[in-house]
Amino acid sequence: MRQTLDTGWRRRGTSWIWDEEARNIVCTAPEVWSLRQFLQAVGHWSDDLPSNNGDTLVVAGLDGSLDLLSPKDAEVWLADVIKPAVLSFQSYYEGQAALSFWMPSARERMQTNPATDAVTWLCEAPHRGSQLDFGRILWGEANEYPQEILLREGAKPAGLFHLRIT
Repeated sequence: MRQTLDTGWRRRGTSWIWDEEARNIVCTAPEVWSLRQFLQAVGHWSDDLPSNNGDTLVVAGLDGSLDLLSPKDAEVWLADVIKPAVLSFQSYYEGQAALSFWMPSARERMQTNPATDAVTWLCEAPHRGSQLDFGRILWGEANEYPQEILLREGAKPAGLFHLRIT
């Protein structure tokens, strides 16, 4: 998977971040929205985003919500609820704002296949051993587009960034 040192993920596109330093770069803790707040805002977006000088919205709770659902239900929910919400955000801000999902458990649970760059989510108990085809569901396996976010040269990835979901 391609990697990026570029800071563009802080101002546009969609990212899934698991590194606390990365989250702290774009927001303070009180600025983080719950997943519920995010979903309630769909279709009623504010012109003022809470983080990063008005350029970013950070949302927490996606990883926990995935854990509450069976793998089959989680796939349907990602496709029918989360993806349309992301598309609504992108459309409203015309690609000129960043949406970041704060997913601290994703460092170990979001896996990339080095041969195909496919991204999967490893389910937790009671569905441990199951996987969600995260990339196929959210970005239709356009695997050449997501990039691993690096905060500095030689660092471990802090998250994944996708400029535009279609």
